[in-house]
Amino acid sequence: MTYDNTLKYLVEQYPEDFIRYLLASEPTNIQILKTELNQEPIRADSVIFLQTANQILHLEFQTLPASTPPLPLRMLDYWVRLYRQYNCDIEQVVIFLKPTTSEAVFVDQFTARNTTHRYRVIRIWEQDPEPLLLSPGLLPLATLARTDSPQSLLQQVAVQVSMIEEEATKQSISVCTQLLAGLVFEPELIRQFLRREDMRESAIYQEILEEGLQEGRQRGIEQGIEQGIEQGIEQGRQSELRLVIRLLTRRLGSINSQLQSRLQELSLAQLENLGEVLLDFASEDDLMSWLNTIES
Repeated sequence: MTYDNTLKYLVEQYPEDFIRYLLASEPTNIQILKTELNQEPIRADSVIFLQTANQILHLEFQTLPASTPPLPLRMLDYWVRLYRQYNCDIEQVVIFLKPTTSEAVFVDQFTARNTTHRYRVIRIWEQDPEPLLLSPGLLPLATLARTDSPQSLLQQVAVQVSMIEEEATKQSISVCTQLLAGLVFEPELIRQFLRREDMRESAIYQEILEEGLQEGRQRGIEQGIEQGIEQGIEQGRQSELRLVIRLLTRRLGSINSQLQSRLQELSLAQLENLGEVLLDFASEDDLMSWLNTIES
């Protein structure tokens, strides 16, 4: 949820940056659409409406390729609802944030009998960081871009952040950069280049924290980022754990308490790897064999 809120903030605060980067056009009169679509409510991460161009840019950010329902079906569902409501051109872009070898990140269409729906897919770790370094709203994503020297790229982003003149903007971009960088960098390295004090001083921190607490109260779980980047990473692990358990339950039925306990001990990276292979499992024995393999 921390990553969702961070990216939602970036897109809503800097829609021009995302439109220039993804559509290669000069935006005017941008309207941010509500993300709850009609009929049975579903939420898209960010929907931007280019009013003068009569076009909608729908962005979907993913840390894991696995989702329920499957992402291609979701993109078709979003498109149908948006088109029915606004009857205009819709450009859909899925941006995968974290490197993975899963074949799912190469899927760019939904196909069924008599129906094919296509959308764009961007694997951010394959993208040139230079265009991302040119705009404040894209700087946090630059930490995830292609590089032969991740530490040098992180340092370069930090330098660009430090050059932002308006202090509140600098703090907000610094916080977003630290949160997204946490997907691929250790907290200690992030703190070498970016001020941790920005976390509690910035308005975006308070905004993400409040939204997280509200969602947490609604779901009966503790959310938010009160403990800074480390807790944010742990919250990310817990989110992945809940997603993996939910997918395993749908795939295999109820999971016994012993296996659930073993799942609780997995790291974020192990949970992400499990999310990529669990669709191949046919029984709890397959899950147990996989767990035994990583523990051996």
